[in-house]
Amino acid sequence: MIVALAGGVGGGRMAAGLAAVLPQNVFLYVAKAPNLARFGTRFVLQGGTQRNLAAVKAQVDFIRSNFHGHGAQPEIVLHEHCGEAGAIGAALEAIRLWQHGRRTSFIGLEAAERVSYQTRCDEDTRCHFCQNECLRTFIDVSTASEPLAPPATLTGQFIAERRFVVAACEKGSAEDVAKMRDIKAAEDAVKAATPNLVAFAAREVWKSRRPPLVADPLPSAAWTPATRARRRLMEARKTLRVGIPRVFNMYAYAPLFAGYLESLGIARANIVYSDVTTNEMYRAGASRGAIDPCFPSKVALAHVHNLLYVKHKRSPLGVIFFPMLDMIPSPIVGTVGNNACPTVSLTPQTVQAAFTKEGNLFEEQGVGYLYPLLNLEERPLFARQMFDAWAPVLGLSWDEHLRAVDAAFAALAEYDRVVRGAAREALDTIEREGKLGIVLLGRAYHHDPGLNHGIPEELQKLGYPVFSQSTLPLDEDLLDRLFGDEVRSGDIRHPLDISDVWKNSLAASSNLKVWAAKFTARHPNLVAVELSNFKCGHDAPIFSTVEEIVETSGTPYFAFKDIDENKPTGSIKLRLETINYSLGRVREGMDARARRAVRIERWLAGYEARLRRELGQAASR
Repeated sequence: MIVALAGGVGGGRMAAGLAAVLPQNVFLYVAKAPNLARFGTRFVLQGGTQRNLAAVKAQVDFIRSNFHGHGAQPEIVLHEHCGEAGAIGAALEAIRLWQHGRRTSFIGLEAAERVSYQTRCDEDTRCHFCQNECLRTFIDVSTASEPLAPPATLTGQFIAERRFVVAACEKGSAEDVAKMRDIKAAEDAVKAATPNLVAFAAREVWKSRRPPLVADPLPSAAWTPATRARRRLMEARKTLRVGIPRVFNMYAYAPLFAGYLESLGIARANIVYSDVTTNEMYRAGASRGAIDPCFPSKVALAHVHNLLYVKHKRSPLGVIFFPMLDMIPSPIVGTVGNNACPTVSLTPQTVQAAFTKEGNLFEEQGVGYLYPLLNLEERPLFARQMFDAWAPVLGLSWDEHLRAVDAAFAALAEYDRVVRGAAREALDTIEREGKLGIVLLGRAYHHDPGLNHGIPEELQKLGYPVFSQSTLPLDEDLLDRLFGDEVRSGDIRHPLDISDVWKNSLAASSNLKVWAAKFTARHPNLVAVELSNFKCGHDAPIFSTVEEIVETSGTPYFAFKDIDENKPTGSIKLRLETINYSLGRVREGMDARARRAVRIERWLAGYEARLRRELGQAASR
């Protein structure tokens, strides 16, 4: 702005430009609502900003532009008391809460007239409870007749009757370590009582399933060069270290590959995963000239960098294994295909190009790089592809390789059993206790805390059990309860059928997201929160389908779309507060219905008892 003003741009033009971009910031970046027409046709503009007629004109033009081709025009109303509309809404909410039993803590008008305050925001108020060291604002409020006296020290005694701490997180609201520990203890208690199946799956997927050792014994005699070479490779399995990037569908299929390698004699400690995604890791390793709008794909470069320049430096790796997964298994039936995302599938090849652009960095570090194309859906083809990739490295025989493939799929099945079992237990609990749970409609890599921006954990801290679309329970009794009527009526062929709502079922993760939306819509204790990355080509076609499936049933639907490497903490926090408030209203409705049901049951029981007494008296006459 300073440069523009110095260049001769007038203040009026500058203000007009700011007004013009206002609706884009509000609707596109904060509200994440590019299609306003789906909300209806009546819009009310409120807030003090509306006193600026240029801002009003910009919003009116933006809203109208969203209705081109819809055959309708929006009705846009400027609130009569736009600057006070928020206060009016707060008053209405206060009335509603009072009607529901909330008692006021308002100090009264006379005391409010005596309110004085001091604000402080400097180095003394900076938070040191984490490495971010954010600035905080302390607001000390008093209703005493005398104005506040400045404190001698930050932790000294104040005349103030109340202090407000404006901070970026819960820990920052504490003034000292003792209070911070109390906040942390309360937060940990909520998390301990509230299952987060996304985080659980993200931990379990990297654990060893301890598969049986199925490797051939070492050849007793090595008479030929081929036998001697194979013996050397088999002996080297004891010390071979294999690096695997902690990305993409590894968050679903790591047990498969780890089980394969462990069953052939690779030590569990020698299967080395890259570190969990962090902003520091991404910045350190993503700048290699590969251009892609997909954030998870860009992160993959950083994970290979982490393996090569962090893990390998610490203890040498023999090979980095980053397979290109083409087709992946899916429980969904009757689909056209189960393809993985092509961007995800081919990223290992992009990595190979990026790391060999100006010299082969793998060769320079003495590390092999395996990136075979794999079809996990057809086991015979998968077996051939894995054999071609690993036989030259491990000295495999075909028979031991087939045994290892069986062990690999058994390990994957065991992981699947554990995580789905935990999900069923959590689901049974919220049904029994009448609570709400959240299904995270996101891909397997959204289990990565560096990619989901901590949203599942924040929902957990609010007291909501969080489920993953990848690990929803598939027990027959549960599926029959949710989908049985539709199967018996012929609307669908199977509880895991999505052909009634999605015909172009080519992508495995998209198919699963559509089915998970159906699951959520049919369960009275679940609501949906969708995660999607910026420019995700596979999510774009199903956005409206997923939303309509959920909302048609009356189930709340929320979304965090266009997630990328930038973490808009303020926007995320605002959305989470909105979700929590909305679900609080849903819980109130559930509780009210439960109370009505109890009253009805009691009335029916009393009515039945009265009828029986009357019948008994009539019979005794």
